[in-house]
Amino acid sequence: MVEPRTIRLIAPSGYCHNQSAAQRGAARLQADGHQLQNLAAIERRFQRFAGDDTERLADINDLASLAELPDIVLAVRGGYGASRLLDHIDYGALRRRLRDQPVALCGHSDFTAIQLALLAQTGLITFSAPMLAGNFGAATLSEFTRDRFWQALTSPTVNISWQSQTTDSGTWSGTLWGGNLAMICSLIGTPWLPQIEDGILVIEDVNEHPFRIERMLIQLHQSGILARQRAVIAGSFTSAALSDYDNGFDFSTVWQRLRATCRIPVVTDLAFGHDAETVTLPLGASARLQVAQGDARLSITGHPTLR
Repeated sequence: MVEPRTIRLIAPSGYCHNQSAAQRGAARLQADGHQLQNLAAIERRFQRFAGDDTERLADINDLASLAELPDIVLAVRGGYGASRLLDHIDYGALRRRLRDQPVALCGHSDFTAIQLALLAQTGLITFSAPMLAGNFGAATLSEFTRDRFWQALTSPTVNISWQSQTTDSGTWSGTLWGGNLAMICSLIGTPWLPQIEDGILVIEDVNEHPFRIERMLIQLHQSGILARQRAVIAGSFTSAALSDYDNGFDFSTVWQRLRATCRIPVVTDLAFGHDAETVTLPLGASARLQVAQGDARLSITGHPTLR
């Protein structure tokens, strides 16, 4: 049984078009005894966004001035809109308020932009994690996703094992970082992309064809970012339809070329991303990746845990 927590909702990106899913997610969390704050963020709307820029920015900056911090800050959904806020986030105030506090900032997809900006500017570790509408509000809640969410937020060591089709074997240690690949690439050349040396880069995406994924990886390579990483972990890349025109060009082709071009291990098939089943990963924590004959193990430490 999960201990009841205080969960503050934020909506820094797109309008939650699936209102029924968001309300279902909120009801599930409340039924489990959790107290939800800022429920108005679910219905808030301006154009395609979950409120105007000022309202969505307040969801982030207000965390620095709350009289009492929540246990969890949970994004309602992704979409687009976080990039518009990065110049105006009060990184100094957030660093002073949240540093050394057991607050879990959770979300993925478009929220990756804010997570990486916080890591770059403040060193704060956040969680690439399920969100209210798409995950907690799914028609059928994934027990896999739910259980790994709470394990990551409450365990000082997160251990994940899976079977990968990788041809690489070895052990690599470094800072775990990444998230949505399109959002990572959107931050190249900006102050919001953390300069991670000896990192373990984990990536995922949705609605992106393999050639677009390869193009983004080439951008990371040509920017010198991949040369500074120890390994790449590929999560789920969903909703990409191949055609006869591709003639065998698929994601396995992309991973093979990445290994050959960058001479970097690529460990595939982690349940991480936009699929119903996803692990929760603390971005900015310390990680150790071991792979032997397709048996992959990831051990993560150094992240904030709920009291």
